[in-house]
Amino acid sequence: MRWIIRLDEGLAWLSKLCGWIACVAMILMAANVFYDVVTRYVFSDVSIGMQEMEWHLYSVVFLMGIPYALRTDGHVRVDVFYTNWQQKNKAWINLIGALIFVIPFAYLIGVYGYSFAVDAYEMGEGSGDPGGLPHRWIIKSIIPLSAFFIGTAGLNMITYAIRVLAGEKSYESEHSAGGLA
Repeated sequence: MRWIIRLDEGLAWLSKLCGWIACVAMILMAANVFYDVVTRYVFSDVSIGMQEMEWHLYSVVFLMGIPYALRTDGHVRVDVFYTNWQQKNKAWINLIGALIFVIPFAYLIGVYGYSFAVDAYEMGEGSGDPGGLPHRWIIKSIIPLSAFFIGTAGLNMITYAIRVLAGEKSYESEHSAGGLA
């Protein structure tokens, strides 16, 4: 059981790291939008590269926030029945859900996302707009990276469920969908 605890804590750390990356990207995106609005309306200047950076940063927020949301039960789920279930029933649902849905889904995203990023790299894909960002493969490589972290978050759901089934943990204590702050 000790190795499951260490694995669970290590995987939880990875998910929290993804959450912090998403938080930093969100702050950078807010600063980018502020800069874009000020330069547009005060200085009548538009930067295509900065506008594209907004959706690049939003992609990082979304893709790296998913593993953190899975770890903290912050994802969307129909809790009509789940909320009133006992801890062991919740653990079985999370364990089976991670095995059947999360990990295979992460695998598919990883496989297809990897080829998507490699194709963008091999083509030298960049922005089609003048003044846009080059090297679009960089942002596309976040897709398979995120898939890896989603897979580890799914594995973390399994290890946490095993700890709940063993009576060592409960879902209310750590899974409150609270923020990082």
